[in-house]
Amino acid sequence: MAKADTSPSQCKQEVGHVHDECRSVILPGRNPSALCCQLVRAAHVKCVCSYVTPKVANFIPVRRTIRQIEGCGRSVPRNFKCGSEFSTSNLYLIYIS
Repeated sequence: MAKADTSPSQCKQEVGHVHDECRSVILPGRNPSALCCQLVRAAHVKCVCSYVTPKVANFIPVRRTIRQIEGCGRSVPRNFKCGSEFSTSNLYLIYIS
């Protein structure tokens, strides 16, 4: 994962790609595609978490999202705050960092 700072336009583009490729996985019974997982593994926390506003968080099933991130080889630490949401998972996971 790249550690370099990203510009606002790079963040917007990154979030757009993740959103476009991964949005269907919030539906029950759907798993992330290989491209979705590739984008999740490469995503910058700063970019993705800035997108998680209270309005967006109302539409995201947090526990399912955490399981999907784990399925892509990433994890979310307990009580990690991303945007307006805390992870509520009791599982030990490693998040996009």
